[in-house]
Amino acid sequence: MSKNILIELSDALADAAERAGQSTVLVNARRRIPASGIAIAADLILTANHVVERDEDLNVTLPDGSELSATVAGRDPGSDLALLKLERAAATAAEPTKTPARVGQIALALGRPTTGGIQASLGAVSAIDGPFRTHHGGLLERTMRTDCIPYPGFSGGPLIAADGTVLGLNTSGLTRGAAITIPTDIAWSVAETLEKHGHIRRGYLGIRSQTVEIPSDAQKSLKRKQTSGLLIVGVEKKSPGAKGGLIVGDILVGVKGSPISHHDELFTHLTGEVIGKSTAIDVLRGGKLESIDVVIGER
Repeated sequence: MSKNILIELSDALADAAERAGQSTVLVNARRRIPASGIAIAADLILTANHVVERDEDLNVTLPDGSELSATVAGRDPGSDLALLKLERAAATAAEPTKTPARVGQIALALGRPTTGGIQASLGAVSAIDGPFRTHHGGLLERTMRTDCIPYPGFSGGPLIAADGTVLGLNTSGLTRGAAITIPTDIAWSVAETLEKHGHIRRGYLGIRSQTVEIPSDAQKSLKRKQTSGLLIVGVEKKSPGAKGGLIVGDILVGVKGSPISHHDELFTHLTGEVIGKSTAIDVLRGGKLESIDVVIGER
C-alpha cells in the first residue's frame, strides 16, 4: 500500500507540537486568562512582558500539571519580553532552531493558556520584516509574521518549525491586535541580558537629527561607499553628545567605524556594552571626517 503523504505530514506536525509542547508552559500573571511561556532553561521561562501584569504571586504550570511559583528575573517593555525564574529547576528547555525561518515554510503557533493541554494553530511564515521600532522605545532587528491564528492566551508561546524546534516567540503586545513573532536568536539574546542585568540598556546621545545625503566631495573623505548620514539639528544641554563635543551641523556617519546611514542603525549601535564607555562617533564637520569620543549615556 502506498504511503499517504497527508497522513505523514499530519503525524509529523502532531509530533512536532508534542515535542515543543514539553517546553511550553502556562503563565498565570494577570487578571484575565493565563498566557503562555517558553522554558529556555530548567529554571527560566521566557514570555511576553505585557502578560506579566504583576510582580508578585506569579505561578507557572508545567506540562505535567505541576504548579511552581516564579519571580520576575527581568523585563523589557521595548521588546515585550519578560524572564521568569522558577522556584526550582523542573522545566524542559526548548530547542531553538538552527535554520533561520523562510517565507512560505509551514509553522505552528503553540499555546498553553489552560491546564487542559497544549493548543496549536497551523499556518505559514508570511513575511520577515525589520528593523521594527516598537512603541515602547525598543528596536527589533527582525520580526516575523504568520497566518497562524493567535488564539487568546497564545502570547508568550512559541512558533515552531515542522521538526518541533522553536522559530520564535509570539506576542500581540507590540502591534494593535495582530500578533508578530520575535525570532529565537533575538529573543534568547534579550533573555540572556535580562538574566544578567534585569533590563535592557539602551544608549542616549541627546541629539536630534535627520537623514541627509552626503555631498559628493565629503564622501571622498569617508574612504567608503556611503551616501547618507544623520545631520545633527539639535543637541540637548549637558547631554552626552554636548559633553563630548557634538554640535549642530555635524553629519553623524559612523559609530566605532561602522557606517550609520539612518536612525535605526544609530539606535542599534547605542545599546549594550557601549553604554557608559567612551565611544568613537564619526562625523563630517566642514566636509572633513572627524572622530569624536563620547561617553554614551543610558536612556
